[in-house]
Amino acid sequence: MSLVTVQLGQCGNQIGREVFNAICSDVHGTHGLCSKKENESYHDACKERFFVEAESGVPVARAVLVDMEPKVISQTLSIAAKSGYWKYDDHSHFCQKQGSGNNWANGYTVHGPRHKEAIMNLVQKEAEKCDRLGGFFTIMSMAGGTGSGLGAFVTQCLRDAFPSSFILNHVIWPYGTGEVIVQNYNSVLTLSHLYQSSDALLVHENDVIHKICAQLMHMKQISFKDVNQVIAHQLGSVFQPTYTAEDGIHYSRNPLGDLMETLVPHPEFKMLGLRNIPQMPENSLAYSTFSWPGLIKHLRQMLIANAKMEEGIDWQVQPPRPGSSVPSSHSTNKLLHFNTSIANLVILRGKDTHSADLGSFRDPSLYTSWLNPQDAFSAWKTPRAFNKYEKSASLVSNSQFLLKPLDNVVRKAWNMFASKAYVHQYTKYGIEEEDFLDSFTALEQVISSYTIL
Repeated sequence: MSLVTVQLGQCGNQIGREVFNAICSDVHGTHGLCSKKENESYHDACKERFFVEAESGVPVARAVLVDMEPKVISQTLSIAAKSGYWKYDDHSHFCQKQGSGNNWANGYTVHGPRHKEAIMNLVQKEAEKCDRLGGFFTIMSMAGGTGSGLGAFVTQCLRDAFPSSFILNHVIWPYGTGEVIVQNYNSVLTLSHLYQSSDALLVHENDVIHKICAQLMHMKQISFKDVNQVIAHQLGSVFQPTYTAEDGIHYSRNPLGDLMETLVPHPEFKMLGLRNIPQMPENSLAYSTFSWPGLIKHLRQMLIANAKMEEGIDWQVQPPRPGSSVPSSHSTNKLLHFNTSIANLVILRGKDTHSADLGSFRDPSLYTSWLNPQDAFSAWKTPRAFNKYEKSASLVSNSQFLLKPLDNVVRKAWNMFASKAYVHQYTKYGIEEEDFLDSFTALEQVISSYTIL
């Protein structure tokens, strides 16, 4: 099945381009450990998923690019075409001459309805190119106006136009120090609307990725391109083909469907986080060796201690023991800062994946008590290495990982709202105070649901 990627706003378009770059780099890399047949099968599955065959022989990304300003889109089209490995369709983009001014309401209530027909026509054409449509992967930021406001509007349109298709929103969480003064309003409005219309939200936090660039990749001057490449590598590690069954005969044909079935057992819980190890500078790979027991041990501890990278993990955090004398599981979690999960998916890529023991992820104490641990954990594998890493492991988790950042954003937005700061900038575009209150209520419910896991 094919995925249609919808790139929204400056952030969405720049990350989208890096994702397709990472996928192509992986496909065209040398993987001598795999048979020719294995490589061909992997290549074909990737192409079906992400690209359309063109007469020129250069694969065309299954993507629609949307921004209210033309500069980023023209750059994105140009850089992709110059790669020689892939390109965007020359007619699958939409832009105007006027941005959204970092105002969610402008993107949602003005640009969205005004340009709905043109944008959805592009999406429809892209969907019709798919022999079998597996769903939509949208990429957007929460801080600005176009990505967040127009992104929320377009996601609702996708849900209305394709009610049976899967929608996964990839959302970039803004820096805590602040990118724009109203980013917390934009974030609250975005998340509450996406929660209604998408099947899941896959979240990357800018602060975390910045730390990975500095501490793991040893970068001195960190640019948005550097941050976007780390995000793209992590996304590629999940969305490139894998075997979802132990027999390892056929690559998964339904990536979004398999992801939702594995990780989203209840519509109240849609927040997905992503960790990937190892991550290091390319020039260090030749001098590094990795073992599955070591990678899996670190990945499991990153999960339960809610560590976002393999440096600085708190090894003191342990799962609550059965029969603990502490009054409740909630108190136990609070005491240990333990990250309780609803569902986890581990993806292993590289040699000897069959020998990797993932039993530690099946421990019932990692999961909420109302789910069977056998249903809560899944593993996907492929013997094909990913982007020059001989062995690599990714974890996609539906857990309490985002509770603190989400609570902070809602609290900051509420404090501004209580003093009526900047509210007039939204009401002039038709967003009423009642809309804010509805959004706060919706996210307070999400926080409550995840807290009592």
